[in-house]
Amino acid sequence: MNIGEIAQRAGVARSTVSYVLSGKRTVSDPIRQRVLAVIEELDYRPNAAARALKEGRTRTLGLVIPPATQRLTDMQLSFVASVVEAAAHADFDVLLSPSGGDHDRSFERIVTGRRVDGVLLMEIRLEDDRVTRLQQTGLPFVTIGRTADPHDMWWVDIDYTTLIARCVHHLADLGHRHIAFINRSTELVAAGYGPGHRALTGFREAVSERGLTGVDACCPDEATAGETCLGQLRADHPRTTAVVTINEAALPGIQRALERAGLDVPARFSVTGVAARHWAEDFRPPLTAADVPTLDMGAEAVELLLARIAEPEAPPRQLLHAPPISLRASTGPVPRNPG
Repeated sequence: MNIGEIAQRAGVARSTVSYVLSGKRTVSDPIRQRVLAVIEELDYRPNAAARALKEGRTRTLGLVIPPATQRLTDMQLSFVASVVEAAAHADFDVLLSPSGGDHDRSFERIVTGRRVDGVLLMEIRLEDDRVTRLQQTGLPFVTIGRTADPHDMWWVDIDYTTLIARCVHHLADLGHRHIAFINRSTELVAAGYGPGHRALTGFREAVSERGLTGVDACCPDEATAGETCLGQLRADHPRTTAVVTINEAALPGIQRALERAGLDVPARFSVTGVAARHWAEDFRPPLTAADVPTLDMGAEAVELLLARIAEPEAPPRQLLHAPPISLRASTGPVPRNPG
C-alpha cells in the first residue's frame, strides 16, 4: 500500500495525502478526516526510508564496538543492550560497527556514508584516532569513556581514578599494608585504554598517600588468566593480603586461585574493585565493589547524542559517574598471620 493508492481510495490528490501525513500544509478537516479514515482502514505505515528522506534523517544511531574477533565482556554487552533499548524508546534504530584493525573500513563507512544521524563510541583510548576522525567530519558523536583531553567533547564515563583510590583507602582502613592491583590486558593498557590508565593512577596515588606497598599486573579478560595472575602475584609477593581489580572477567579465576590456595575470603584475603553489579553479586562471598551503572550510562549516552543531533551548536555536556562502594562480604580486617 502506498500514497497513490490511499489518494485513489479517498478521492484526493497524492499531494493532499502527503500534506495530511506531513502537516506541512493545511487541509480542510473533512478531507483530512477522509484521508485518515482510509489510512486507518488500510493500516498504512509510511515507509521508513521515505520518512527519513523527508525528514533529512536516517533515525539510526551508529554504535562503534570493539572488533568482532574479540569476545565482548559482560560490561561491554550491557552497554550495547542499554544503548539499543534507549534508542528504541526514542524510535531510533542502532547500527553496530566494529572498529580496529581490519574493521577500519566499516568505521569509515559509518563516518562518511551518512547511514546514521550520530555515533556512539565505546572503549575510548587516551589518544583515539576515531575521535579525531569524527571531529573532522562534523558528524555528531558521544563517547562512553573519554580521551586525555575531553573538555570540548560530549561523553559519559566512570571515574576510575577516584573509585580505585577509594577501594585502596577502604583496604588500608582495614589494616592491609600490602595490596595488589589487577588491571586489564597488557595490549589494552599499551594501546592507551583510558580506564586502565586512570585506575592505575588512582591505585598508585592512594598507595603512596597511605604509605602502603603496592604492586600491579595486567591480565587478559578471562577467568583462566585471572587464576594464573593471582597465583603469580602471590608467588612473587607473598605478603600481599588484598587485591583490587577492574578486570571483572578475571574475577572467577581470582576466586578459584584463592580457593586452591586455601585462603578464605575475607578472613585471610580481601578482594574489591570496580565491576558490574551481577559480577559482584556472583563472587563468593559477594564482592565489595563500586557497581558500574551500565544501564544508566547507555541510556545517558543516547540522550546526550539525541540532544547533540537536535542542537549541533550546543555546548558540550559530560557525565562522570563515581558510585559509592557497596560494602558486601569480600573485604575484612588484615589477617594476623598472612599467607
